[in-house]
Amino acid sequence: MLKALPAKKWNFAMAAHLLNRAGFGGTPAEIEHLASLGPDKAVTYLVDYEQIPDSTPNPEWAKPDPTRAERYRAARDADPEKRRQLIQEEQKQQRQNIVQLKYWWLERMAKGPRPLQEKMTLFWHGHFATSMEKVKDAYLMWKQNDLFRQQATGNWLQLLIATAQDPAMLVWLDQAQSRKEHPNENFAREVMELFTLGEGHYTEKDVTEAARALTGWTYDRQDQEFDERPRLHDNGVKTVLGRTGSLNGQDVMELIVAQPQAGRFITGKLWNYFAGQPPSEELLAALAEVFRKSDNNFKPVLKQMFRSEEFYADSIVRNQVKSPVQWLVGSVRVLERDLPGPFICFALTRNLGQDLFAPPNVKGWDGGLSWITTNNLLARYNEAAILVQGDTGMLRTTLTGLGVAAGGGGQNMMGQNRLQNVRLKSAVPEKILTDEERKDKDKLVVALENRLLQGKLTGKQEQTLREFLDSQATLDDAAILNAIRLVMSTPEYQLT
Repeated sequence: MLKALPAKKWNFAMAAHLLNRAGFGGTPAEIEHLASLGPDKAVTYLVDYEQIPDSTPNPEWAKPDPTRAERYRAARDADPEKRRQLIQEEQKQQRQNIVQLKYWWLERMAKGPRPLQEKMTLFWHGHFATSMEKVKDAYLMWKQNDLFRQQATGNWLQLLIATAQDPAMLVWLDQAQSRKEHPNENFAREVMELFTLGEGHYTEKDVTEAARALTGWTYDRQDQEFDERPRLHDNGVKTVLGRTGSLNGQDVMELIVAQPQAGRFITGKLWNYFAGQPPSEELLAALAEVFRKSDNNFKPVLKQMFRSEEFYADSIVRNQVKSPVQWLVGSVRVLERDLPGPFICFALTRNLGQDLFAPPNVKGWDGGLSWITTNNLLARYNEAAILVQGDTGMLRTTLTGLGVAAGGGGQNMMGQNRLQNVRLKSAVPEKILTDEERKDKDKLVVALENRLLQGKLTGKQEQTLREFLDSQATLDDAAILNAIRLVMSTPEYQLT
């Protein structure tokens, strides 16, 4: 298990697979660069991303707000009408901030220099699924997002403790309300069931006792920081996962990570995320062993995973359904175009079933084949026209179908006038195709296959594409953009 892929098998297709899965895909030039490095250096380049400078600025508001406590006091002390006005103003500001935050993150994914770091941040966002719908504080959501980015490939215990003490998580799973008189079991349950062990690997007694141990871990709403309050902690004797003592939150996290099942659970989930299917029992055991020997650090596991023959098996390559975010970001990257505006981006991904910072439940998104239904497969084809051709008619139809509620919370964030005036640029053929490729139909077909699929169209698909091209008097930009849209509307383009 996990035997390294021989260097002689490393080629453009393998490099494309690595970039698609460890990032969000890329241009033929980017893939050629990875291919030229060889497998070892290509994996190192992506995984050791700390070597690559990243000067992306944070959102301007992503810092503690010294006026926040004063505003809340003013709202609390105001008369009912003024209080309602102040609350509405605060809610409006939070909606604006979360719009900026979503777009800021999409820009990082689309243009940032560290694709694996953002891909791992997206993994942790789905794993520790936390929603703005309950947290209601964009700064806390950014803070959690940045935590996942900073510790994306680090140590499991450190990440788990940091996430347990993260203010957004403390609010999301009600740990901030937990007291020794009334321990709240939500986080204690989910940390074992969803985050670390899985069902069947803990008991109800473990949940109850862990909740007692976690009392005292709470949230300082004024400073927007984690706060440990000894007077709220249950100092009594507890038994969690076979260990008895006056346990606290740190003890519980250490006990969980020490379980062999914890390593199996998280490495299995990582493999499924990157490979697109659950690992075999033998492969899972090998992944967990690498994880254990590396003191529960993720980077060695990722390096071995991305170098392994199993990762490049025929059953793995181009056999994973793109998530809506992967579809959007990957499409922008291969088309070498800018992201559309914020509300358009949110409408596109939301229409396909994924709204960043608003997972459907505590389990996050199911992923895989759940991304594909009859309706949203058609939506992907329609959205290809929006991205490639700047089809504003299709865009208006999409926005109208969503109630133009791209900002979340059921709010009409665009307004009908803005909806009617919305404009979107098309992709630019001369930016992604050479003069010869834009003039020669045979070369154009090969170029589109190479850029969009890193493989071949089926015989019937190629015939359909060629019949379309043959029906065009000239290969002008409109014809070429239509050809691009046709390839992006194949089932194969929905896979990575």
